[in-house]
Amino acid sequence: MKLKLFSIILIGLLLTGCGKNTVSEPQLEITEAVSEEENSSAVPENTQESEAEEPYVLNFTATTIDGEEFTSECFSQSKLTMVNIWATYCNPCLSEMPDLGEIATSYEPSEFQIIGVVSDVVEGDNEETIQGVQDLIIETNANYTHLLLSESLYNNLVGAIDSVPTTFFVNEKGELLGYVVGARSRESWEEIIDELLAEME
Repeated sequence: MKLKLFSIILIGLLLTGCGKNTVSEPQLEITEAVSEEENSSAVPENTQESEAEEPYVLNFTATTIDGEEFTSECFSQSKLTMVNIWATYCNPCLSEMPDLGEIATSYEPSEFQIIGVVSDVVEGDNEETIQGVQDLIIETNANYTHLLLSESLYNNLVGAIDSVPTTFFVNEKGELLGYVVGARSRESWEEIIDELLAEME
């Protein structure tokens, strides 16, 4: 059964995100699950993804915060992967990370996993900078895999975003299903995750 693609997102009001060390205009995710009233927001036709189009497949290599090699083959380990792009200066990013840590442990790994991408710390940065990131991860209880920014991660994913947090959803084939700009509550994330998993049945 062909998966209904999660609509490509943006426009409206939600929570704040950070753009280049500043707070950006709040964004709203538009999905098939929103009510008719919410869906009445004007979305330019060219932002809608057609089922006839080939899905975008993510392909990258990177290094984890612990120095281990990591590739996009990780997507095959779970039915659904949430890729949360955050930055060390971004308060909305850090505020939602405790909830993301709890979400990461509340699903079976074969069903769902979370990967964090630190957008402002690159592979090869000095030990002090990387230790600072590790401290933030510990403080926020964000106990899931975090990647340092690599060239291929930038070229294939991170370079396309304007603000953080931005969160992508990817299936087990590495196909991009959709993305959300801005932070959300645990309940809101779980609603999105559960709906996507249900569509994959």
